[in-house]
Amino acid sequence: MAIKVDVEENAHEKIREPLMRGEKNLADEEEGSNAQTSSNGHPWMVYLSTFVAVCGSFEFGSCAGYSSPTQTAIREDLSLSLAEYSVFGSILTFGAMIGAITSGPIADFIGRKGAMRVSTGFCVAGWLAIYFAKGALPLYFGRLATGYGMGVFSYVVPVFIAEIAPKNLRGALTTVNQLMICTGVSVAFIIGTVLTWRVLALTGLLPCAILLFGLFFIPESPRWLAKTGKEKEFEAALQKLRGKNADISHEATEIRDYIETLQQLPKAKVLDLFQRRYLRSVTIGVGLMVFQQFGGINGICFYVSNIFVSAGFSSSIGTITYAILQVVVTGLNTTVIDRAGRKPLLYVSATGLVLGCVLTGISFYLKVHELALKSVPALAVTGILLYIGSFSAGMGAVPWVIMSEIFPINIKGAAGSLATLVNWFGAWAVSYTFNFLMTWSSYGTFFLYAAVNAMAILFMAMVVPETKGRTLEQIQASINA
Repeated sequence: MAIKVDVEENAHEKIREPLMRGEKNLADEEEGSNAQTSSNGHPWMVYLSTFVAVCGSFEFGSCAGYSSPTQTAIREDLSLSLAEYSVFGSILTFGAMIGAITSGPIADFIGRKGAMRVSTGFCVAGWLAIYFAKGALPLYFGRLATGYGMGVFSYVVPVFIAEIAPKNLRGALTTVNQLMICTGVSVAFIIGTVLTWRVLALTGLLPCAILLFGLFFIPESPRWLAKTGKEKEFEAALQKLRGKNADISHEATEIRDYIETLQQLPKAKVLDLFQRRYLRSVTIGVGLMVFQQFGGINGICFYVSNIFVSAGFSSSIGTITYAILQVVVTGLNTTVIDRAGRKPLLYVSATGLVLGCVLTGISFYLKVHELALKSVPALAVTGILLYIGSFSAGMGAVPWVIMSEIFPINIKGAAGSLATLVNWFGAWAVSYTFNFLMTWSSYGTFFLYAAVNAMAILFMAMVVPETKGRTLEQIQASINA
């Protein structure tokens, strides 16, 4: 037993030594990386690969946004009760949980591209089942299948982008994942007001077709290829991503040495994630997902129309403004994440979430106690829009970026699945309990969310590291230092 521990500790020392030396010259490396990018031309293959991958993110958003504009039409056409339609809406999250559990092992076994193909297949089957549905059962099957695809996409897309992108572009490109999710939700909501529910289901096939076609032209993750011992494919993929004339020797050696040392460690199982050497990475990844969801986002997002109506404001104007704002702010976020860093965005975002919840809570407090009733709608709208703007500015995207960066590759599958499962469980718990909480106390609900977001700020300050400008190997070495 002692020999095994010594081997594992020595392996981790071998991981840290060369990479921590690189930390000392981080500024020089960043400057050299930027110079290399400019001297070797436009990194078009990285951008193309990212575009193809985030078609999965857009599909994610299409699945999530489908139920909102179609509720009345589906219930009327298929004579569904409110309870039956509620099952249709909520079963998406259960499918996503199953997808989250299996996403890591699938991505590790058949590769990142293979996992995206599997996910796309489930989404295609799900949309077709919904389109041809004549009753509740096919609807449930279709929704469950698209939910499964969502769960896999939510893990594999940010991981794939993080593994192919150079460090100076990784944050911005990974954030595009969240931007495309928001865009998919907003597009589904808008076009769902003019298309029938069956035709809207068919539009969900378009991003699937682009993704399946695009996967033939982009390389697999070099890190996954190196991990599985496909040396020639590894170098070819890395060269293709960095450019025909780029010198990949330093990056290839760093990745190869890191993975070679990791092979000395036993293959990680779920229980292994709670060992001391992995505990900080797991705490960071899972903790950010807990605070992202239990800060109230899915409760507010799913029932924003009712919130506006309860506050005495136009639900249509409020919801459209909400949809546009989240896309715009998330888009702006992609331009600053690699400049400002991850933690500053998280701080700004969480602070805005606290203020947004407090303002909305105050508005409902005034309404319940019949005080300053004329100010209630303005306070509620300001609070909700500040909330969604703040969430889109950091807490929406950055936890996924950091999750894709902090896990060592030998536990990335198991740890990523755990973090994604926690995220989806939180999404279900918050969306399920929101109406019960609002019945208990409308203003108390938002003050509760404000308290959770305040705790998130403390968690970020004490536990979460800054990952800006570091290679994945350097990040993991510093976490385990």
